[in-house]
Amino acid sequence: MSDIEIARRAIKKPIPEVARRLDIPEEALEPYGRDKAKLDAAFVKSLESRKPGKLILVTAINPTKAGEGKTTTTVGLGDALNLLGKKTAIVLREPSLGPCFGQKGGATGGGKAQVVPMDDINLHFTGDFHAITTAHNLLAAMLDNHVYWGNALGIDSRRVFWPRVLDMNDRALRDTVLSLGGVANGFPRQTRFDITTASEVMAILCLARDLDDLEQRLSRIVVAETREGKAITAGDLKASSAMAAVLKDAVKPNLVQTLENNPVLIHGGPFANIAHGCNSVIATRAALALSDYVVTEAGFGADLGAEKFLDIKCRQAGLQPGLAVVVATVRALKLHGGADEKTLDKEDVDAVARGLPNLLRHVENLSKYGLPVLVGVNRFLSDTPAELKMVEDKCAIAGTSAFLCDHWSRGGEGAVALAKAVVSTLDKSEARFKPIYADDLPLAAKIETIAKEIYRAAGVAIAEPARRRLAALDKAGYGRLPVCIAKTQYSFSADPALRGAPTGHTLPIREVRLSAGAGFVVAMAGEILSMPGLPRVPAAEHIGLTANGEIDGLS
Repeated sequence: MSDIEIARRAIKKPIPEVARRLDIPEEALEPYGRDKAKLDAAFVKSLESRKPGKLILVTAINPTKAGEGKTTTTVGLGDALNLLGKKTAIVLREPSLGPCFGQKGGATGGGKAQVVPMDDINLHFTGDFHAITTAHNLLAAMLDNHVYWGNALGIDSRRVFWPRVLDMNDRALRDTVLSLGGVANGFPRQTRFDITTASEVMAILCLARDLDDLEQRLSRIVVAETREGKAITAGDLKASSAMAAVLKDAVKPNLVQTLENNPVLIHGGPFANIAHGCNSVIATRAALALSDYVVTEAGFGADLGAEKFLDIKCRQAGLQPGLAVVVATVRALKLHGGADEKTLDKEDVDAVARGLPNLLRHVENLSKYGLPVLVGVNRFLSDTPAELKMVEDKCAIAGTSAFLCDHWSRGGEGAVALAKAVVSTLDKSEARFKPIYADDLPLAAKIETIAKEIYRAAGVAIAEPARRRLAALDKAGYGRLPVCIAKTQYSFSADPALRGAPTGHTLPIREVRLSAGAGFVVAMAGEILSMPGLPRVPAAEHIGLTANGEIDGLS
């Protein structure tokens, strides 16, 4: 059966019953139908004084066409911990419509390790993404309107940084000209569209502690500069209060359930290759207050999502992760080892051995943050005993343990061995989490530290305009912010074709963008784009409605 067919057969419990698993009273729920709800803001605020549970980060090797199953493993591990009698919450990001209709597909897990209602979550869910898109574009409209009606702030139209956004892959909008058609339509200028997951408003919603913090962060967004170089903010345009009003419901975490009826908070959805790749701080902190164990994920490989989770999210929110799990598959390791994707079902122990350095580098990198690290091998039917033994043996030599997981086919029961190891490790190993760089390093030095320590690059090549921008940001007082490197997810390098564990490469930084409200500086590496395009055959071609009106084709 397909994932959506499995999800459709799920026996879901009413959402108040799921909430009771975390001692959430029914009056704290704002229902969206029978099987999903938002948590009341006052209830979430009341949790702040509670002692937090233990935070488990699930991350992965660099993704390949073979698939890794990071979300599937996150769900399977959470289900397994609940099977062991541990009060556990799972915290995930919301899926974007771009990948759902594009190439990657949905983001609610797979097989018997899924979150439901799968079709609702993957499409419009509770409307959070639409609210974020609207708030972002409201600011863009108010900026252009201010210029049209006299430009009292003296905005230089050549120095407008704020784009528009859309939650869809659309390459035609990457580079646009607006306000054509005459005087009544404003002043023409060149601009761009980003995908909503790359919006600074998305990042702000995911990093804010509450609605008040959200509005303050929105007011600090830098949208443009004057001819003299003075920063113009959303607060200067008097837009932040209206933006916060649009987001007043979107800021509340969403509660759903796994196929095994365990509670899941899903909230926010920045991409990890072009943004910081983590669910909201509000949802994470609420889950930590409501449970003894929290399993969360960070997007794409550990060089992107995990690095940003640890250096940006944990730094800003004061979170103390206790352990990391790196997910891999034998099939993906074969691709990193140079195997042909058409032969992945055939045993190839040598290709697994050649691909293992990618996995082991992620393990080593995470240990630099002071975290214990375990490996979860998401098992496929084609995996052979010799291939699996190669992974287990090499991980043991590297000082970590690999656990074979069958959660895709067996649900939580298939990840019990990993869950027991997680509990045991957390009980006996004390994490000494620390970010990879200090706050007071200059921005360029922070980029270089990530490039050398995490990507294993020989150095960084920063284009001269980007270097000048970094120097200006340091001088303007933004130098203490963390950096968010936007690069391909497929490689440690900026070259998506360079698989495995390359060294000696150079990280090229072509552009720098300030996200003052979110509280980080984005460095665009290589040819990474903040508006993806659809593939030759988009997934949208296979999505539709059945005769009885149900959604079909989502995966």
